[in-house]
Amino acid sequence: MRELCGEAIDAATAGGAGYADARAVTRRAQNVATKNGEVESVSDGETEGVGVRVLVNGAWGFACDRRLTEEGARSAAERAVAFARASASRAGRRQVELAPAPAEKGEYRTPAKRDPMDVPLSEKVDLCLRAEGAMRHEDVKITEATVRSQREERAFQSSEGADVYQEFVECGGGIDALAIRDGKVQIRSYPSAHGGSSSQSGWEYIDGLDLPAHAPRVAEEAAALLRADPCPSGVTTVVLDSEQMVLQVHESVGHPTELDRVYGTEAAYAGTSFLRPGDLGSLRYGSDLMNITADSTTEGGLGTFAYDDEGVPAGRQPVVESGVLNGFLSSRETARLIGAGNGGSMRADGWSRMPLVRMTNLHLEPGAGSFDDLLADVDDGIFMCTNKSWSIDDKRLNFQFGTQIAWEIKNGKLGRMLRDATYMGTTPIFWSGLDAVAGPDEWELYGLTNCGKGQPGQHAHVSHGTSPGRFRNVQVGVRDV
Repeated sequence: MRELCGEAIDAATAGGAGYADARAVTRRAQNVATKNGEVESVSDGETEGVGVRVLVNGAWGFACDRRLTEEGARSAAERAVAFARASASRAGRRQVELAPAPAEKGEYRTPAKRDPMDVPLSEKVDLCLRAEGAMRHEDVKITEATVRSQREERAFQSSEGADVYQEFVECGGGIDALAIRDGKVQIRSYPSAHGGSSSQSGWEYIDGLDLPAHAPRVAEEAAALLRADPCPSGVTTVVLDSEQMVLQVHESVGHPTELDRVYGTEAAYAGTSFLRPGDLGSLRYGSDLMNITADSTTEGGLGTFAYDDEGVPAGRQPVVESGVLNGFLSSRETARLIGAGNGGSMRADGWSRMPLVRMTNLHLEPGAGSFDDLLADVDDGIFMCTNKSWSIDDKRLNFQFGTQIAWEIKNGKLGRMLRDATYMGTTPIFWSGLDAVAGPDEWELYGLTNCGKGQPGQHAHVSHGTSPGRFRNVQVGVRDV
């Protein structure tokens, strides 16, 4: 794979590219899904190819080829140069410049005790069926369980001398129980909604989730929600669990701080950003307790690597410090535009896609105290858990999110269960209401595999670590007009 990358670079520079990089990728992904006690689907697919990106006269060109051969690598390089040359001929086009970066050389491999791709298919099916069996309940009409595994090898080289090889291993899973009675429908999930949670680690992560042990609670809560009172409407104090905080960080901090959205060069998929380049170092994003960090070195994170898809080494950088915007997620190109950093957030969904600015692992740093401490200072409020729905405008400014389950908080204690809970806000106003974040013992890491961006669309695998947080003066339910 490294030799093929070198062939592509040679062909690109010989054709007139002032800069070129090549990624050769092989990937195998296996997914198992069961539903109502039967195997619903099993998929086991492999893909391989090479993608080549070039600059000719300050214009990008990209092409790919599914053949991991010298012919395929050279063909991709020659077509990328042709595309870049055609783009460079357009009048009035801004010339691309890249922030300087060292020519990195190195390797990386995911630490894994048991490779999830080596786990027998029968063991995966059996785990899902056992978890489903433990969700049986008279009101639960649909049960589902899934597990996923992935192994990827990725080689990268650039005309500047970068030479990187990385091997990634992922796995994850989850369960869902859908309860139905008298025309009402409610769902509960574990460990997270929308396909569960994943980690860059071995099968030991799946073992640690212990899906069958959590299944009875999931079913019981789904059934109990059918009889629960609806979430009331009004302005109140809200405590969000770690899983819902993940969604809050992802949508209202992660996407708007992607610097290509800020500059408007990415807008086709889910819009741009309410932020501007000049906001760096001055914009008040939230309260002093808001500290957001991008960290591509997080153990187990789906956004963990040694080098991104421009060959920039992994690192940890502040995005929001004490409530003030102090960093963007960037590429070498956008870092040069803003005059800060050198990138480090460029990722591509496989060999057939051009890298984009993406979240890596974006965390809300923990505060102090326990979950009980968050509740103790609430006389009247709502505790919301597990994302159910999300809606946010194309500037990532105004949002409404819903959770699967909630409980009222009365005099510092959890009270009755509530269903159909929603809350809404405007991003900087909402985050300014953050007045407590639980401590490190409450901090949890969740991995998502469905972060969409780009056209043609790409799905990034990202992780977020959060502790539960408390927000004051939040509109819940339907706002009175």
